[in-house]
Amino acid sequence: MKKLAVLTGAGISAESGISTFRDSDGLWEQHNVMDVASIDGWYKNPKLVLDFYNERRKQLAGVEPNAAHKILYELEKYFNVCIITQNVDNLHERAGSTNIIHLHGELTKVRSVADEGTVYDIGYKSIKLGDTDKCGSQLRPHIVWFGEAVPMLNAAAGNVSQADIIAIIGTSLNVYPAAGLVNYKKNNVPVFLINPNDVNAFFIQNLTVIKEKATTGVAEMRNMLIEKFL
Repeated sequence: MKKLAVLTGAGISAESGISTFRDSDGLWEQHNVMDVASIDGWYKNPKLVLDFYNERRKQLAGVEPNAAHKILYELEKYFNVCIITQNVDNLHERAGSTNIIHLHGELTKVRSVADEGTVYDIGYKSIKLGDTDKCGSQLRPHIVWFGEAVPMLNAAAGNVSQADIIAIIGTSLNVYPAAGLVNYKKNNVPVFLINPNDVNAFFIQNLTVIKEKATTGVAEMRNMLIEKFL
């Protein structure tokens, strides 16, 4: 069974109704991105950050995986699929996908400020100042913010380096270090890029561009993969 590495970004979740991470005006849900998505923002105003992610969880509870998420799960029948996502939502999980690497953390989890290995799954619940782990340390969103290391990057790079096929869905390839993952691919590995917008991907060899939104493009890619590789 061929290995398919799938890199997903905000574009796949946008069709489920989730706001993209950063619009052209530098705001996210009317907040300056650095105020709510950086370690400096957390130190400056932890209550604002907690409230912000509490609202994101409420939003997530009211949306559903879309056709693109579901097709990626269906592809597990034919390929050894690893999804490497920049998204912090759980829509891939809810669609059924079983092998998912979250580069930027997970919205439905929190962790201790004193020990990043102490992680709790809270679902769509809220957390507030004064909510602590068993040792009394404040809980924070289990999110990788600007100014923090990306702990799952090596695992993601390893999966890309072993892939027989790569798909890039709904990402502009502008946010590093995630955008650099494609550089780990083996020579001549076919790459499918799905995005309705123009993406600067001239450096990628053996590239097939599907200039469609995620739901339409992933369906088209599925047909191409089955026809070409099975």
